[in-house]
Amino acid sequence: MSTNANSPIGVFDSGIGGLTVVRALMERLPYENIVYFGDTARVPYGVKSVETIAHFTTQIAQFLLEKDVKLLVIACNTMAAVAAQVVKDLSPVPVLDVIDA
Repeated sequence: MSTNANSPIGVFDSGIGGLTVVRALMERLPYENIVYFGDTARVPYGVKSVETIAHFTTQIAQFLLEKDVKLLVIACNTMAAVAAQVVKDLSPVPVLDVIDA
């Protein structure tokens, strides 16, 4: 878990749609660093199984945690609906998602 105030916020989505979330964060938190992961290699997520979506979501969350993020933001409705709780359970940092936020 990052205790460094200078650590970035990690935002992820199944594609590029989450960039709207990044823009909103940048407008409200202009001095924060943000790391964005858009999984354009494996879109669309909507046709994939629940197990596959959960696996991909967990992979991405773990990747961002390795970047020492201080917060994870799931910017994808599909990922949030399927795997938000899984990510929250494994994450040592706070997790927000577009459904609960």
